Amino acid sequence: MKRAMTIAGSDSGGGAGIQADLKTFQELKVFGTSALTAVTAQNTLGVQGVFPMDAEAVAKQIQSVGEDIGTDALKTGMLFNAEIIEAVAEKIKQFGWEKVVVDPVMIAKGGASLLQQEAVSALKNHLLPLCLVVTPNIPEAEVLTGMTIHSQDDKKEAARRIHVLGAKNLVIKGGHDKDANESVDLLFNGENFEVFSFPRVETRSTHGTGCTFSAAITAQLAKGLTVYDAVSVAKEFIHSAIANPLNIGQGHGPTNHWAFNTEKGGITSWQG
Repeated sequence: MKRAMTIAGSDSGGGAGIQADLKTFQELKVFGTSALTAVTAQNTLGVQGVFPMDAEAVAKQIQSVGEDIGTDALKTGMLFNAEIIEAVAEKIKQFGWEKVVVDPVMIAKGGASLLQQEAVSALKNHLLPLCLVVTPNIPEAEVLTGMTIHSQDDKKEAARRIHVLGAKNLVIKGGHDKDANESVDLLFNGENFEVFSFPRVETRSTHGTGCTFSAAITAQLAKGLTVYDAVSVAKEFIHSAIANPLNIGQGHGPTNHWAFNTEKGGITSWQG
């Protein structure tokens, strides 16, 4: 049994954060563990409160998992502040974990800040150099690079800049693209660019897409897939989740985490 860990915040609405991550791990047949970084009060309408954990509490959770269950891959989501980021980075180094996926969660769908400004430097300096894959959306890539992204060439330049920060591979997600017809993700490994494209789906059920996508990559890496193959499966997984909405809530509803398996009739071909 392969294992995957999520180090992220809790979403009381169940659509994002550790809830989305654990659902994704389960659907992709890896055993999920978690370290909670913050409790949020949120629903499909927005974030009503953020209550961060103490950095020591986060480190203790990671230690408990690491020294007993272990993990084949891990992902980080909402880390909120510099102290938590530094604590997470120290634990990753302590255990020598290499299959690390960083989803640089900064802003919620409704606009609430989920990463303090001073934590951006800690993310760049302490966490990105340790990660195998980082998965920023366009606004997050703009924050990490200090540039404005309008075109595919801009995406490529941003990818090069983020790679210099230490990330071995990065996926700049296309959900915020102006293109109304396609959602295009760009993968860069330091040498080559790869494009993953699916038809854009018009829906309000997009809450937790970033968490789910990065969790799917993590699950596939845990099973031994290459980064390219892990991203390919994750792109298909999140497209299915968006294209088959659950229509829950009054705002940005959650994605459908079991849609991929329903469409595939099982995932034995993806076991890796």
